[in-house]
Amino acid sequence: MQSTGLPGALALALVFAGLPAAGGELPRLDPGRAQELLFGPLPDPKAEASCVQTVDVDAAGRIRCLLARRYARDPEAFRLAAELYRRTGSVAGLLPEQDFDGGYRGIIHLVPHVPQGETRKHLAWVSAALLGFDDFFAAIEAQAGAPARYRWRALSLRFYRSVRKRTPAAFAHGWTVSYNVNGTLNHGPGVVRDLLFHEIFHLNDFDHDGWSSSALGDIFDGIVARCGTRIACLAPYAPGWLKVRGGTYYAFMPGNGVGEYAAELAMNYLREQLAVQAGRGVKRPFKCGPPENARAWRLLVDEFFAGVDRVPACPPAPGSGPEPEAARPKPP
Repeated sequence: MQSTGLPGALALALVFAGLPAAGGELPRLDPGRAQELLFGPLPDPKAEASCVQTVDVDAAGRIRCLLARRYARDPEAFRLAAELYRRTGSVAGLLPEQDFDGGYRGIIHLVPHVPQGETRKHLAWVSAALLGFDDFFAAIEAQAGAPARYRWRALSLRFYRSVRKRTPAAFAHGWTVSYNVNGTLNHGPGVVRDLLFHEIFHLNDFDHDGWSSSALGDIFDGIVARCGTRIACLAPYAPGWLKVRGGTYYAFMPGNGVGEYAAELAMNYLREQLAVQAGRGVKRPFKCGPPENARAWRLLVDEFFAGVDRVPACPPAPGSGPEPEAARPKPP
């Protein structure tokens, strides 16, 4: 690598600035938004100013410079954040300090946290998930021959740490996903992938004019009317495994509403498609359960995922197949 005379991370930022984004032109956050994400919660005027004074490149180059300054203490964390931005246009920033209304969990104090050093693994898991979504949707769109009506790129990411509590694991609003490095659920790449897909679905659901309420509301209400919170009754209809402590399935937790059912359904769609893609198959496909499942599944797939469903068709229900040979009337 040719020497630039600049600090290592900043020099690497300039190299990244000359590389094209994978998959062609991407939606991008503007430098002002990126600066607020990276330095608004923890200001560093000298570092911020250096990206204006030193780097005479385009907007993407300035954002990469800001990333280099924010993650200057951990080159590997910078590499992860820079590659994530290059591939997806998403910026790994910080959540402002705040008191969060956790509902039944009470008021939770949240503080900004740079995911570097010992907590760099969280940035690695988040980055791996979002880059995996990029590949996942590329394959879906290639199979469909059409774009998916789903946004997973150009997100504002805000890392934080909860104080004296380990919730919420994450929350989403306005194309922003906030992630807790101290979250109970956030203990490995698989669960973080599922969590992020769940949260990003909420953003897309809202962008589709609250699709889950209009499309799945009747299905959801019928299941709740039949089962209440009884786990044994709900089990065939539950699109996710998560249960609340001492309660019921998270998808049917009182007060959560149809939006959480839909987000769990979307998360299950991801899991099943990835299983088929990996050649593992799906032992109990969600759509092959009660009729309500098949209806909800088809509505979701058509609305958000370009109609692509790699899970094989369900076997005929008992008694619904062709008549046995002996039962058919013989021709005269």
